[in-house]
Amino acid sequence: MNDPYAVLGVTSQATTAEIKSAYRQLVKQHHPDAGGDDERILALNAAWEVLGDRERREAFDRTRRPVNASVDHGVGTQRRANRAHGRAVAEDAALATWLQRVYAPIDRLLGEVINPFPAQFKALSADPYDDDLMGEFCAYLERSMQKMERVTSLFQSLPTPHSARGFGLSVYHCLSEVDDALKELERYTMGYVDNYLHDGREMLREAKQRRKRLQDERRRLEIV
Repeated sequence: MNDPYAVLGVTSQATTAEIKSAYRQLVKQHHPDAGGDDERILALNAAWEVLGDRERREAFDRTRRPVNASVDHGVGTQRRANRAHGRAVAEDAALATWLQRVYAPIDRLLGEVINPFPAQFKALSADPYDDDLMGEFCAYLERSMQKMERVTSLFQSLPTPHSARGFGLSVYHCLSEVDDALKELERYTMGYVDNYLHDGREMLREAKQRRKRLQDERRRLEIV
């Protein structure tokens, strides 16, 4: 078994809060979306399962082989750990701000664009050549495009934290997919070419799935 302290880069004297902070940062850094790999994530999760549980940590400590005291307790090592902890705290604060001010309102606006589409599509399908139905569909598209302008402005309002660069890239892809879908749907309203309607519908369907994956990933960014 790998030494969970070594895996997380903390000393055996680290507090639970310091261990949690180290685990969170490493998970974000080595997540596959950020260029990491599954094996590294598995090792981090295994280390956290031991050190994140008080009884399992105590049991491990009782069987742990002594390590070089100068490495485990050295002043230099502790200073580096303190600096790393300070950086982790700052990164966590930046991430929390970005999630609250940027991602949360973006996710809400995306829902207001994606979720009404099935009903709009069903209504239009009754008679695409009905002026009233087409008018309502076009009004939905116009509202959606205005919301996406706000989404773009929000995304550009704050830089994505380094620790969430993979997550931020996925958000960007979701925004682009919704934008492209709305453009395809708008083309349909101008020429009744079924391919545009089909493509726009499929893009929004994929964007809905991507938004769900983002919501799941967002919960992983805040370990409780």
